[in-house]
Amino acid sequence: MLEEVYQFCEEKMQGSHEHMLSNFRTLRTGRVTTKILDNVRVESYGSMVPLDQAASVLATDATTITISPWDKTMLNGIEKAIQKADIGVNPNNNGTEIKLFFPPMTVDQRHETAKKAKGMAEDAKVAVRNDRKKANDKIKVLEKDKLVTADESKAAQDKVQKITDKFITKIDDSLKTKEQDILTV
Repeated sequence: MLEEVYQFCEEKMQGSHEHMLSNFRTLRTGRVTTKILDNVRVESYGSMVPLDQAASVLATDATTITISPWDKTMLNGIEKAIQKADIGVNPNNNGTEIKLFFPPMTVDQRHETAKKAKGMAEDAKVAVRNDRKKANDKIKVLEKDKLVTADESKAAQDKVQKITDKFITKIDDSLKTKEQDILTV
């Protein structure tokens, strides 16, 4: 029973860490990546789909992304979706494709992006702490139902705390790496 609680705890905390890493990929660093457009959704034949399912999205160089829709009638919809996403640049529509020109990041932009990364990391830590609380609550229920002793309950809660500490450290390490990536010119 306790092993199930530990496994639940590990899986949930790993999920929180992976979600944070996924969010980190949407942040701009010195070099432009297509991941910055991951959250952009466009209307395609009546449903909202991710941009990369409606067009070819390529980083043609360090500061340019080119978007070539498979259906040219979607150009205006894609352009509006990018403007709505507020990624920091205006799309340039030449009638066949959309180009996004990203100017080099200023020091202020880098610090602002690093601040966003810290917020994402903090959200992940809150999620990990919530997972710890859920696991501890499950352990307390097992103790109340007399399925584990008080000593086993205490030891299990200590183990859950160790798992939590491990993931908080992982999150902090990932944040440090991302901040270095953002702040390096």
